[in-house]
Amino acid sequence: MPKYIVEMKSIEKAFGGNKVLHGVDFCLQKGSVHALLGENGTGKTTLMNILGGVIPCDKGEIYINNVRTKINSPSDAENYNIAFIHQEIMLINDLCIYENLFLGNELKKGSIINKKAMIHKSRNILNNMGIELDPSALTSTLTASYKQIIEIASALLKNAKVIIMDEPTASLNHTEIERIFMIMETLRTKGVSFIFISHKLNEVLKICDHFTVMRDGSIVISDRLTAEIDEHKLAGYMVGTEVSFNSAYSPRTIGKVILETKNLSHKKYFENINLTLSQNEIIGITGLLGDGRSELFATIYGCNPEYTGEIIVNGKKENLSSTSMAKKLGISYLPNNRKEKGIIKDLSISQNMSIAILDKLKGLFLINKRNEFSSNKNFVKKLNIKLHSLNNSILNLSGGNQQKVILAKTLSSKPSILILDNPTQGVDIYAKFEIYNIITKLAESGVGVVILSNEPQEIINLCDRIYVMYQGEIKKEFNHNEASQKKIMIIATGGTL
Repeated sequence: MPKYIVEMKSIEKAFGGNKVLHGVDFCLQKGSVHALLGENGTGKTTLMNILGGVIPCDKGEIYINNVRTKINSPSDAENYNIAFIHQEIMLINDLCIYENLFLGNELKKGSIINKKAMIHKSRNILNNMGIELDPSALTSTLTASYKQIIEIASALLKNAKVIIMDEPTASLNHTEIERIFMIMETLRTKGVSFIFISHKLNEVLKICDHFTVMRDGSIVISDRLTAEIDEHKLAGYMVGTEVSFNSAYSPRTIGKVILETKNLSHKKYFENINLTLSQNEIIGITGLLGDGRSELFATIYGCNPEYTGEIIVNGKKENLSSTSMAKKLGISYLPNNRKEKGIIKDLSISQNMSIAILDKLKGLFLINKRNEFSSNKNFVKKLNIKLHSLNNSILNLSGGNQQKVILAKTLSSKPSILILDNPTQGVDIYAKFEIYNIITKLAESGVGVVILSNEPQEIINLCDRIYVMYQGEIKKEFNHNEASQKKIMIIATGGTL
């Protein structure tokens, strides 16, 4: 019995003149949950794209169960029982669960699709995972964690023995993360191996038994036991220096109220929302996914005009019926879904960064490219965005660096009210602290900042006040000194203190 189910040896990869992998070695033991760690842009996803058959390597060898193999396509990877669950959910919301599970591999009876057999087999695989779901239910009705579970079930239907998970918990709350970890533990006991890419080091230490760290396209430390390390040392390996986990919070003198809602309601999403935001203040909104917070602040940004109640900006009641109106009032918004709402895939990095301020970059007739380049270079430096060229496609960047580009776009309009929905989603630990520092400096300069986050500790580390939502209502407000993860979770799950 071979010790390693996967061995990658001396893997090299370059895109144009940019070499991203420098002779990387990676090994995965059978039945292991192995963390692959590193800052954004270090080559983690590129390495896994090679193993998953998404892209070829330039040099190197791959062994599966001690047998040298060539993986030139996702179907090749599937033939070697390797599945890749990408950072962005790949399911089609308008299909039923069983239709997504068998998409492209439908069961047939003669020339007719055998719906009954697919539903039966889907129910069996979900039951084996300990999950009670109706295979005929629409995928759009599922929470983010259950969509992740459907992705895992799809991999198991294809008899996957190695499952690559790229930032699987980036948009999940505590309860949903626990559900995913329970499934992973169950499958590990059955011999399934996982490669777990994450920036959440507490989760890595909880679920993973081995870890490998990459930095600048090379391996820093390989195949070590997580039991032998703590978060501080792990972060140090990732960034190449000692990392402080001290809170980013610093008290400020709070200015006048610049945003207020009175009994703000939307029949689909939330009701009777009363909150305030002042100059120099950072407020946090948290709870469970589906609590209505994203829809609430999309409404304040002009995306849901059919609301009742009042939105008051700088002391004046406003009818926020469009995003252009919100922008004129100095409101800027970073959405929570990078793939669907953040990036424009057909545009370059530079165009994605500057699209919010095109009117300010115009010369006599056309965009002043010199001004655009200067503005974008400033954000590249300020946010430490790792890229080869501003003219490259946004899709050439890692997920974390794409997130920084969206943040640059959000900041480019110099807002007085800044709404950030999950701003550190998919970014590495060093980049998180960089973003925290930027947010704090913005508040110190007079900007009012709203942070929506699934991570209670992130909210506590940054915010002056915290609102906790449950089923579309604000159930509790904490000031910074009152809040704790335990208190927040009790309220977020419908409890009382």
